Amino acid sequence: MASLFEGSAVALVTPFKNGRVDTAAIERLVERQLAGGIAAIVACGTTGEPSTMTADERELTVRTVFKAVGGRVPVIAGTGTNCTQEVIDTARRYEDLGCVAQLVVTPYYNKTSQEGLYRHFMTIAENTNLPVMIYNVPSRTTIDIDPDVLARLADCEQIVALKESSYNLPLMMEKFRRVGDRLAIYSGNDDTAIPLMGLGAKGVVSVVANVLPETMSLMMRRSMTGEHEAALAIQLSLMPLIRALFVEVNPIPCKAAMEMMGLCDGEVRLPLVPMGEENRAKLRQALLDFGVQL
Repeated sequence: MASLFEGSAVALVTPFKNGRVDTAAIERLVERQLAGGIAAIVACGTTGEPSTMTADERELTVRTVFKAVGGRVPVIAGTGTNCTQEVIDTARRYEDLGCVAQLVVTPYYNKTSQEGLYRHFMTIAENTNLPVMIYNVPSRTTIDIDPDVLARLADCEQIVALKESSYNLPLMMEKFRRVGDRLAIYSGNDDTAIPLMGLGAKGVVSVVANVLPETMSLMMRRSMTGEHEAALAIQLSLMPLIRALFVEVNPIPCKAAMEMMGLCDGEVRLPLVPMGEENRAKLRQALLDFGVQL
């Protein structure tokens, strides 16, 4: 079983400026991530707000990221939505780039059955050329993909990885038991990265890496080289900041933090709104407490 990457990948935010995708800021953010030792970049994952972007804006973002990376690390393109055909149409836009995979979130709102999930992912796999990384995030979709379904999907060579963002530990362990030898599994939550590495995960797709790429990269390297206590110490030290970065719905706090750090505008798109002042103050203090220069 080949991994798409090992270590910390960033779920890159999409910077906006005056209502438009800020391509210059994307280029700067990519360089910062690469300098921070990031192992891969996810463009237009859910943290990148693709649900509020047009198809042309999503393509512009993915192509800008891919060009800026210049082959230095793998790029994964987010294609997932609750319409199966739209996922297929989106993936086809990126097939000439050389992305290592497409990230496909479990369909939201439709709240399909487990059989519907199986058919959704299989139809995408059979009708696109990009390998599929399944993204399971029950807190945002209300659906938790079942280990039995994953086991069936793992038989498809086009389905290669799972980004797991559940907090149901026994169920996650069952997924590792059933498909851990066939799918590369990654933590989709910053606060469970090291625990999932203990189960056999290959890395993390990180929101926090937008703010602290070096720290997340170091934490994952420590884990991969068997320095468990050092990795765990970093994980535990990050917990107050992780809580602050998720005190409001992602990516609102992450973008607010990046604005405080002078990395890009904190602009988000409706229905998301700027961070409330009380939570913004808490986030600022959490950043300062961790030693971030503002």
